Amino acid sequence: MARISHKLKNSFEGALAGGGDPATSPLYVFGPFLSLIVVSGAAKVVFGGAVWLAVLTIAVVSAMYRLVMKWVTDGSGGSGLSEEEFGGWAVKVNAAITFIEYTLTFLVSMAAMVTFIADRFPTLNGQVLGLPYRTLVAIALSVFTGWLVNRGPKMAARTFGPATGGVLVLLWLMILSTLIKTGLHLPVLSVEAFLPPNLHFTVGGFVRILAVMTGVEVFANLVAAFDGTPQQKSSKAFQSLLIIMITTAATMLIVGPAIFTLSDPTNTSVSVFTQTMDQLLPPPLPYLGSLVGIIVLMSASAASAQGLQNLALGLKERHYIPPTFGALNPYEVANKPVWLQVGIVSFCFLLFGTHEETYLALYAAGVFILLSMTGWAVTHRLMREYFEKRSVGKIGTIIGTTIGALLTTAATLIIFEERFFEGAWAYFIMVPILYLAFTYFRKKIGAPSPEMDYLGQINSALLAGFGFGQAPDQGQTIANGEQLPKKLQWEPEPIPHQLALAQQRDIHHVMVLLDGSEYAAQALPVAQFVCETTGAQLTLLTASRAFQSEGENKEAAEDYLCSIAEKIHATGIQVNCEVRSGSPAEVARQLVVEKEIDLVVVTTHGRSGEKNWLQAGLSSKLVRLLDIPVLLVQVFDSGPSEAPHFARILVALDGSAFAEQLLPYARFLAKQFDCELMLISVPAVPESGKYRAPASVMQTIRKQAEEGMRKYLTAVAKSMEEEGLAVRTIVTGSYPARTIVDVGKREGVDLIMVTSQGRGGLDLIFMGSVAQQVVQLSDSPVFILPINNELS
Repeated sequence: MARISHKLKNSFEGALAGGGDPATSPLYVFGPFLSLIVVSGAAKVVFGGAVWLAVLTIAVVSAMYRLVMKWVTDGSGGSGLSEEEFGGWAVKVNAAITFIEYTLTFLVSMAAMVTFIADRFPTLNGQVLGLPYRTLVAIALSVFTGWLVNRGPKMAARTFGPATGGVLVLLWLMILSTLIKTGLHLPVLSVEAFLPPNLHFTVGGFVRILAVMTGVEVFANLVAAFDGTPQQKSSKAFQSLLIIMITTAATMLIVGPAIFTLSDPTNTSVSVFTQTMDQLLPPPLPYLGSLVGIIVLMSASAASAQGLQNLALGLKERHYIPPTFGALNPYEVANKPVWLQVGIVSFCFLLFGTHEETYLALYAAGVFILLSMTGWAVTHRLMREYFEKRSVGKIGTIIGTTIGALLTTAATLIIFEERFFEGAWAYFIMVPILYLAFTYFRKKIGAPSPEMDYLGQINSALLAGFGFGQAPDQGQTIANGEQLPKKLQWEPEPIPHQLALAQQRDIHHVMVLLDGSEYAAQALPVAQFVCETTGAQLTLLTASRAFQSEGENKEAAEDYLCSIAEKIHATGIQVNCEVRSGSPAEVARQLVVEKEIDLVVVTTHGRSGEKNWLQAGLSSKLVRLLDIPVLLVQVFDSGPSEAPHFARILVALDGSAFAEQLLPYARFLAKQFDCELMLISVPAVPESGKYRAPASVMQTIRKQAEEGMRKYLTAVAKSMEEEGLAVRTIVTGSYPARTIVDVGKREGVDLIMVTSQGRGGLDLIFMGSVAQQVVQLSDSPVFILPINNELS
């Protein structure tokens, strides 16, 4: 059977897949540009200088990206190059600015789209209840776009697939019509444009049309989506870039003067592009052009939302954002980031209006920060290569890329100087906030495995482009090449576990928390069984704030505990009772220290009858407050089904030193109960479906992760078997909590052992917990070891 490839076959497909954003820019950049220079009174002098500066920037940046495309073949794009050259801080800065840029892309594209609609339906410029109709339309269409994107890439691709092709046809029709009707009149480049007092307006005009550079990064990311050798891939991606950039530059140079001559920038009811289109194109083409413009601008908004989904998925796997924020919905996309984006966009429309000029400078600022970082990363790479192997030819390349980096940096500084008080200041607040947030979550969650870090890089680099009638997951998004990068072609060494196994973790004192309910009392058989087997003493605790004011309740609690204690004492277990005033969790923590408790036993349900982990109940508070194990006993309405026994214990390990702290407890329990230990590891790499990478690459990464975890578990098992313990190892699944629970049920285990970081408040809400999910899904008791402090 012939091999079926869903990769991009040629440069034109690449242009359609990634060119939606830059191809739309000529539709809206001329309005703000002309409004500024016409007011200046020096429009004829300034126009040519600003346009030629923009075209020069297009040429320099395109040439710079030719080098990026040669170096980057795994889908990481310019951001990946910046990370490789500058380190981890570049990742967080890139991610922060990219998040802002996606939101601004949505804003600008949606605002421009509403302008195009208002061009044909002027009533949208009216108001209702103090709100412009166009604002309400923009918000409604933003919500619709978010809903559409959150139904998966196939839905969005089917809706907007032909959009980029349509706008390319429209732009070339405008170019041909201009040549036929007015002839070739290139912008006049005047020296006076760069002299006072015109220089200020030339630079200001240049700043307003720099949005033509948006979306350039996508072509570097598309390299890996092509078929062929690395050289062929980079060549095709660069040719795709040229198709879009030549179209954009030709529009600026040929149609630009016609727009300047034929349109009236003071006419705020119709955009200058529509005015020119009406004069250059014969009916009904101008109306079809408006329709194409509306569709492609909405597709650009949708592409930015899908890009944010991919960014969130990548950042989640690289542990820069909470897992819940990058969680997938039933359509297997991260919907929360999109709804956040739609909320921000709607707020901006209500507060600042729906005119694209409001957001353009801020939009271009972020683009050029990223381009500047890429430019300096390219220069840095070339300098390193030059010092490793000197050559005269490389000096010229270094000079060229340095000029490109200086030009993009200068453009960035100009934008911030020109529009600082009109919104550019927001970068100095938002970027540090996002940077600190990424740093915080990375530290909280810990570094990911190399495989997940790599897959996260691929998804973080995905700048969505919807291709011509094909869904992104059919090869028109970023995909890694068939070969893994060198940093993943390694043999994982088992993480040392001897230190953990050398530690002694005995259980001499057990505490049970009771509240007088039948639910809480279901913890007693398990606690009694543990004490009988290990010879541990038992403490029964009842605590309540109500005891402070109601003495009778306290006496009743004492009687209740004494009656239980008598029965347990008769079996030969040393038992004592504690009835104290205060919060049960806080009292338990105090008692753990006072009496040197080794294990706390509590049920998942209390007096309320509700499973209390997610409702900030006692069990979740204990895990957050204690640094000793908590044994959570599942509750059944019919009471305990049978006498407790531990014949088979499932121990969840992920290769981390944190999870290894379970091993001394697992060894102790296995010896005491003479039971079988089952060591399970769930590779972080999913088996399929969630990443925009070829199946062969996913299979290779998955296989490597499984082999590494098998070696690790085998080494752990061997150490424990040398002590006479019965040990089995299992490496399976993709989703830790669900896999652990499913294996536990299938194997009939009597106890599940997991670790849990001691999280509360927003941490618990945002970051979630595998332990939390295991407790929610399992019917077996769960032994949880809280990890509240960093390992020394």
